[in-house]
Amino acid sequence: MQAIIAEKASQAQALAAPFRHVKKGTYIEIAPCETFQEGAMVAWCSGHLFEIVPPHEMDPKLKRWQLETLPMIPETFKYKVIPSKTSRFKAVKEIIKNPAVTEIIAAGDPAREGELIVQLVVRMSGINKPMRRLWVSSLTPKAVEQAFLNLRPIEETMPLYHEAMARSYADWLIGMNASRAYTLLIQSKMKGAGRDVYAVGRVQTPTLALVVKREREILDFVSKPFYEVTAMFNMDGAVYEGKYTKDKETRFDQKEDAEAIRDECVGKEAAVVKVKTENKQVPPPVLHSLSTLQALANKRFNFSPKKTLEVTQALYEKSYVTYPRTDSNHVNPEEAAAFPDILKKLSHLAPYEKWASEITRSVMVDKRYVDAKKVSDHYAIIPTEKVPSLHSLSGDEQKIYDMIARSLIAAHYGPAVFAHSSIQTNIGSHVFLTNGKRLLQPGWRPVLFENEKEDVLLPDVKEGQRGIADDVKVIEGKTVPPKRYTEGELITAMKNVGHGMEDKELGKVLKSVSGLGEESTRSNILERLKQLDYMKIEQHRVMPTAKAFILIDAVENTLLASPELTGRWEQRLKEIGKGEAPANVFIEQSKRLAEKIVQDAVQHSSSWAFNAPAKSMAASENQPLGSCPKCGSPVVDKRKFYGCSAYQSSKCDFTLGKKMLGKSISATNVKKLLDKGKTNLIKGFKGKRPFDAYLVWKDKKEGTVQFEFKSSKTE
Repeated sequence: MQAIIAEKASQAQALAAPFRHVKKGTYIEIAPCETFQEGAMVAWCSGHLFEIVPPHEMDPKLKRWQLETLPMIPETFKYKVIPSKTSRFKAVKEIIKNPAVTEIIAAGDPAREGELIVQLVVRMSGINKPMRRLWVSSLTPKAVEQAFLNLRPIEETMPLYHEAMARSYADWLIGMNASRAYTLLIQSKMKGAGRDVYAVGRVQTPTLALVVKREREILDFVSKPFYEVTAMFNMDGAVYEGKYTKDKETRFDQKEDAEAIRDECVGKEAAVVKVKTENKQVPPPVLHSLSTLQALANKRFNFSPKKTLEVTQALYEKSYVTYPRTDSNHVNPEEAAAFPDILKKLSHLAPYEKWASEITRSVMVDKRYVDAKKVSDHYAIIPTEKVPSLHSLSGDEQKIYDMIARSLIAAHYGPAVFAHSSIQTNIGSHVFLTNGKRLLQPGWRPVLFENEKEDVLLPDVKEGQRGIADDVKVIEGKTVPPKRYTEGELITAMKNVGHGMEDKELGKVLKSVSGLGEESTRSNILERLKQLDYMKIEQHRVMPTAKAFILIDAVENTLLASPELTGRWEQRLKEIGKGEAPANVFIEQSKRLAEKIVQDAVQHSSSWAFNAPAKSMAASENQPLGSCPKCGSPVVDKRKFYGCSAYQSSKCDFTLGKKMLGKSISATNVKKLLDKGKTNLIKGFKGKRPFDAYLVWKDKKEGTVQFEFKSSKTE
């Protein structure tokens, strides 16, 4: 008899579903059949059942956090049952130890962690029986039956177990040692800072550095006005607007320059110099990987990445979609061969009836979707041939299923074709451009976008046609800072962190390992950063806390803040997972790295200069610098910027950066600005050339400031 060990209960049920079976308390019994001639018993874990023993249980002396005990380098790592999962381990162990069981089938998720969960349970049971591996990316009865007929030797997937073990050991070494070192050193540096723990991780810390970097860009940003010149042309009744353009630039820094162009053009004769139309094809989007699905669900429904993964996992366990933890946007030819059948079944569902039954092409030879070379362990997320009754799904499940189903349908339509048009109109030597876009062939777009935006249509004018510039005006705008990341954008930034790096070699490494973290772990990283009070979500955007700034200040210019550590780490781990590198060498290197990280933290701590400890920072928020220009509430020092104290209660968003053009803005000057409307003369702003200026209100109601330059008549 065979014992099948699944990762969770729902998975166990799906694995038993194709066969005659009965549930017997803590396991499922499959009756003898062609696949299991002596029958089988299906047991299940509940995710990870074991954890690495914490330091103080390895050595009681390590219970108290002290620099003198760092680094903590165990000679061997020990595991213990997670207390809440003792009964589940007992149930699985009883099945494995059953004398009737002669072979064990490891049937965890088809990935590294699924390998670790099941193999660790077997090893911790002290059982040594023959094992084989079930590998299946879809839990439909057809896929499950086929997978049981093609079991893999356990030796084939053993490298994934070694990879997972090496990863967990190394993460423990870095996380435990770096977290204790930085916590103790920051606390000693910031007297009265409380007992905050500064947890550090090789993926979470460089991810947090991305968030803090963006926030610093926002705080340091100085909004500047710009000016553009537009003209309304009338060419024999054909009326359209053009924008002044020179060397592909439309903006003026000085209003006077824009006004001079306006004055030279208003009421003057204009001529159509060039009319150009170019057709461009836009292919359908690629099939979904987990990160593209998470980014789109966050943008469309404000789903957190964690929620998207949970909902997609639920659809997978119900056999409606394929395995979700994938970084691939492609499928193998074998999966593509099933597309016609899947589309036919989708056509019976009302939302897809029209689109799934009227597809215009096959994707079998389109390498944008079908390319075995670009499929790693798992192919893209697609619907299975088991199509649900939509009313049986929850509202959230319907939304995610709809996105996955439509992406497959859209791939079977031709490209959308747009006509991009432009008109160049000259007033003398001054050039004005007008751009338009018109959808010529909708192709795949109606499948994904039912309500298209209106086309920007241009009038039918001919080259050489002449007319009048009826209305020429100067339009004022202002530059805006970059926006904070949404969670979906942060997931994408983590994946694409290797793109555009100055260090080309490192960029290549990061791209090869898909950036920071993995598809299956990125949402967990973001959740952990929120749990650790490093960041929070405000109006659907990611905002770092004061605690985040403190940690990133401390780890600045170290490997812990850089994607380099995790990039090279992932590269080596993938080699272990492929059986190309030994795990023990990697673990020894991780031990040496843990020692270096502790040494570097101690050495660098002497140069740390935090503005204020956490508690005194809170105290400073009780000392107003003046009244908020937008709502009248007190403005306080929030360590990295000055801001309205009523943000939490009224969402007043007034802030003033502590640095502008490389120059620090003191609390004294902020008090003067809030009280008198003008700071003292601040010397050394760094523009194209260094300059001195006052800060004055540009628009007090909006809380925006501008520079006022010292004149010869003033002090």
